[in-house]
Amino acid sequence: MPLQPIESYALDKWLILPGPREAVASAINGEAVAEYGLGEMDCAAMLDHARHVGGPALRAMTVHQRAAMLKALASAIIDRKEELYALSANTGATRRDGWIDIEGGAGTLFALSSAGRRELPDGHIIPDGKLEKLSKHGSWVGQHVYTPMQGAAVHINAFNFPVWGMLEKLGPALLAGMPVIVKPAPQTSYVAEQAVRIMLDTGALPKGALQFLAGPPGDLLDHLNGQDVVSFTGSAATAASLKSRPAIIRESVRFIAEQDSLNAAVLGPDCDSDSEEFELFVKEVASEMTVKAGQKCTAIRRAFVPAALMDLAQDAIMERLSGVRMGNPSDKETTMGALVSREQRARLESNIERLEKAATRVPAGGEGPSEAPKDGAFAMPVLLRADKPDDAAAIHEIEPFGPVATLMPYRDIDHAIALARRGMGSLVMSLFTADPAIARKVTIEAASFHGRLAIINAGNAAESTGHGSPLPSLIHGGPGRAGGGEELGGVRAVKHYMQRTAIQGTPEMIAAIIGEYVAGAPRIAADEHPFRKKLSELEPGYSMTTASRKVTLEDIEHFAQFTGDNFYAHMDEEAAKASPIFGGRVAHGYLILSFAAGLFVDPDPGPVLANTGLDNLRFVKPLKPGESIQVRLTVKSISRRGPTMGQVRWSVEVTNQDDEMVATYELLTMNEG
Repeated sequence: MPLQPIESYALDKWLILPGPREAVASAINGEAVAEYGLGEMDCAAMLDHARHVGGPALRAMTVHQRAAMLKALASAIIDRKEELYALSANTGATRRDGWIDIEGGAGTLFALSSAGRRELPDGHIIPDGKLEKLSKHGSWVGQHVYTPMQGAAVHINAFNFPVWGMLEKLGPALLAGMPVIVKPAPQTSYVAEQAVRIMLDTGALPKGALQFLAGPPGDLLDHLNGQDVVSFTGSAATAASLKSRPAIIRESVRFIAEQDSLNAAVLGPDCDSDSEEFELFVKEVASEMTVKAGQKCTAIRRAFVPAALMDLAQDAIMERLSGVRMGNPSDKETTMGALVSREQRARLESNIERLEKAATRVPAGGEGPSEAPKDGAFAMPVLLRADKPDDAAAIHEIEPFGPVATLMPYRDIDHAIALARRGMGSLVMSLFTADPAIARKVTIEAASFHGRLAIINAGNAAESTGHGSPLPSLIHGGPGRAGGGEELGGVRAVKHYMQRTAIQGTPEMIAAIIGEYVAGAPRIAADEHPFRKKLSELEPGYSMTTASRKVTLEDIEHFAQFTGDNFYAHMDEEAAKASPIFGGRVAHGYLILSFAAGLFVDPDPGPVLANTGLDNLRFVKPLKPGESIQVRLTVKSISRRGPTMGQVRWSVEVTNQDDEMVATYELLTMNEG
């Protein structure tokens, strides 16, 4: 019976690469489950299609439209997740492993979609930071902006998470407006292929936005230019080889690397064997050894404990491992599946042999884990022990990508920090401590060696996602050995696929470019109170100036009595005069805000549905009794939140009778229409 071919998707068509075929074996029994072609694709044509068809189509969409697209893709993955679970079992993944990959991948897209709609403007350009005044009178200003790169994103993925690993890269690139060519790892490419089919079936992706290369990469990287981006997950050796390609060096192609690393877990010196932190540490080490059969780029490879706790920690970890049950990942009783392939198992066994020259394998006590099935790519969990970690160089250099960790002692927290840093850069380090002083010291002295630092204790154990779980809102990457790149991180990840540019000109030009009102740009004089206009009738720069109102001493005293705010600057003339800031009694800041609202709020029901927030409040100049305030209310930006409503950001400037700024802030309202 012929094997199911793994197809590629190029130039908006599914096809099988020509030439000989390579079989992909099941991790469970070694039998072939699929095959892919070894012939070469016309990679130059794929890149051209991405750049000239997919890119323009994505860039024509607003950021919020792209965010809605991500939500549609995530929903489709969830709706058809069982198709992916069925395929995932043959990769050696249990249902729990598959949940991390499949539903975790969809969750990443959902989170990024939400962040994009919540944190980014509904336009085509993303302003970065505040307007910079570059001249005396303000006619020459600067603004940093992000715009999409006008090339293609090439994503080279690892075998361990064929869905999540693809979606964590795909989401930021598409949200940025950049088309993607996915190159999956062969061992699990049949799972990635099905996920791509599911996403394409939604119809949410414009033509050219997503292509999929199931076979060899051929000359794909040789056709890249400075507008393209490569995002890679895998070994340091492969990353180094790819980064040295002539085109990548010549064209200064952005290269984002997330490499396997020697992640560490440290049990703090404040913990003893009776502490909850000790139990949490033991649980996490054992879990990271067995989830995905230890094939996680974030898995704990080095576990450090106070020297006095070595034997107790070893026994506790081995006791947990004794409950491991290996077998067919589809069986409910199975708690640990297989490695992805027999070749991966051979590499793991070779690395364990190298590690055993610097450490000792801890023998299983009692029953030990269940025996590894003879067929397939199953491997027993292995705990190593290195009692002289300073001399065990191999432990800090070799990563066994499987169910393996090494337990090591330390003398004091300085020694633990020094040992953790010997990994020369990792994706994550976890610290189990209840002592804030220890957490602070470790952060100051070790954080620069790690992309993420998880501080776990009894206070957060019930809600902690643990050591090895990258989250969409936090960066996933690390320095040095870990590759120096970042994936994920909320909207930070999006900007890896965009160019930051400083634009200079008049405030009017800047406002027109970014689609927001900026200080100094022309205003549109209101012909009607802005609160009477629907969202679709407003535009940035639409502005009204209110009548003025005098603030009296009686107002100040009444406000103090009503609110209970009797701060001396408002109520004690002698003390206020002695202040180098006030020089006499002044109005409360919140009185100014309240009176300002009274000047510009339209009381009748209308398009303004709710006041949802206030940002960037500054009190610029004190207001004394007898002085007046006036408000200039201007539409700064508009962001739709659906077909019937959206958010308006208003610039609010409160001035005194001499037109001097008293207070400034941005008001957020939800408007209909």
